Amino acid sequence: MTDIERMLAEHAIARLITGYVGINDANRWDELADTYAEHGRMNRPTAPDDWVEGREAIRASFKARPPRAARHIVANIVVDVAEDGLSATASSQILLFVGTAAPDGGIPAQSPKPPMVGSYADRLVCEGGRWLFVERRGSLDFTPPA
Repeated sequence: MTDIERMLAEHAIARLITGYVGINDANRWDELADTYAEHGRMNRPTAPDDWVEGREAIRASFKARPPRAARHIVANIVVDVAEDGLSATASSQILLFVGTAAPDGGIPAQSPKPPMVGSYADRLVCEGGRWLFVERRGSLDFTPPA
């Protein structure tokens, strides 16, 4: 793998990670599930021991969530692409703001609780020229206030 190929892979993976939060915040669950490999798995930072396994189970899990207004901020993305260029690991930090949707479709009311701060450890695979999550392992970095 050349340095340019590595940089392109790193960029594509970082873009996948940042795009994921936008898709999540927009409640586009089908697109979100399609960022996972067929047998991928994920957990939420608030439930690190509760794995959802398989693309279709991930899709169903997100569709079953109660609606909410959310904005994720992702930062500190670090990607390590394997020498074969077909697998990678990545880490990132997440800041999550939540709120209640406005009944009139206007600006949501932000929760009075502070945002949650968490991390993701990802394993990825390149299939058909497209990077997909094999595993998204989320965790909280601080205990949320009661």
